[in-house]
Amino acid sequence: MNNIIEIDGEKAVIAFDPNIQMLRGEFVGLNGGADFYAESVGDLVMEGRKSLAVYRDMCREKGIEPRRHFSGKFNVRLDPRDHEAAVIAAAAAGVSLNEWIIGAIREAAE
Repeated sequence: MNNIIEIDGEKAVIAFDPNIQMLRGEFVGLNGGADFYAESVGDLVMEGRKSLAVYRDMCREKGIEPRRHFSGKFNVRLDPRDHEAAVIAAAAAGVSLNEWIIGAIREAAE
């Protein structure tokens, strides 16, 4: 994925904000928000490091765990036709619907 960067062990999604004509980064997987802005990629990484350091310091001061914990479970709501199509695709691949969805997510996330 070309719009994700890693800064000091944390992944951030990067987008261009046309309203302010700047790059915007937002860390994902944290218990709180930590975003940052810059006009160049080099400056964005530098601002990301600063933002992450401030976030981590705040977590230490307040005794908050900085990273979210993921249970491995989530609900998905979709159109019944898409549900049926997924069941058929999973059966054709010889796997359960759960296994098929895991494979699709892993493939999309690479």
